[in-house]
Amino acid sequence: SSLTSIEIPNSVTSIGRSAFKNCDNLTSIKVDSGNKVYDSREDCNAIIETATNTLVIGFMNTIIPSTVTSIGSGAFSGCTSLTSIEIPNSVTIIEPYAFSDCSSLTSIEIPNSVTIIEPYAFSDCSSLTSIEIPNSVTIIGWSAFSGCSNLTSIVIPNSVTSIVDEAFSGCSSLASIVIPNSVTSIGERAFQYCTSLTSIEIPNSVTSIEYYAFEGCSNLTIYCEAVSQPEGWNSIWNFDNLPVVWGYKK
Repeated sequence: SSLTSIEIPNSVTSIGRSAFKNCDNLTSIKVDSGNKVYDSREDCNAIIETATNTLVIGFMNTIIPSTVTSIGSGAFSGCTSLTSIEIPNSVTIIEPYAFSDCSSLTSIEIPNSVTIIEPYAFSDCSSLTSIEIPNSVTIIGWSAFSGCSNLTSIVIPNSVTSIVDEAFSGCSSLASIVIPNSVTSIGERAFQYCTSLTSIEIPNSVTSIEYYAFEGCSNLTIYCEAVSQPEGWNSIWNFDNLPVVWGYKK
C-alpha cells in the first residue's frame, strides 16, 4: 500500500491480471522503452499491451491514450482511489472486471465507440450514481453493474436486445430504468434486490423473463404490455409477492 512508483524493465514479457491490485498509492508507472511486449506510451501512467493496444494495468493518474482499443480484464479492478476517468472513443470493448471494486468512482462516460461491456465490468462501483450506455453497445455482460448500490438511474439504448443475468442485481438505489422495445429477454436476477425501484414497464417485445428477475424488489409495481397474464408467470418468475398490472398501461 506504500508503493508509489514502479518501472517495468524490458525483460518482462508477461504481467498477470490485477498484478498491482490494491496498490492505492501507486501514481507513477513506466515501461522501459526497449520492452517489446508492453509500453507506457504518451506518459499515460499505465501498462499497455503493444500488439493489441489493450490497457492491461491502470491507476488513479492514468490517462488513456487515444490509440487504446480495449480496457483489459481487471485493468482498474480494486483501484479505490480512482474517482473519474475519460475513456477515448478509440475503445470498443470494456473487458471483464475492468473497473470492478472502484469504490470511489462517481461518474464515467462510455463513448459511442464501445460495443461490448463485458461481465462484472463495473460491479461493486458503490459510488457510481449514474451512467449512460451509448447506442453503440449491443451486449451488457453478466453482472456488469451488480452491486452499484448508489446508482440511481440508467438508460438502456435500443441497440441492446437482452438484459442478461444479474446485470443490475443489488443496485439498491436504482429508482428508474427504461427498457426499450429492442429488448426481448430479461435474464435471471437481472434486477434482484433493487429495493428503490418503484415501477417498471416491460414492453411487448419481451418474450422471456428468467427466474427471480425481480426478486426482493419490495417496492416495485410491474407493468407488462400483454393482453392477458401468461399462464404460470407468477410462479415461474417469482412475481408472487409483487403487484403486477397486466395489459396496456394507459
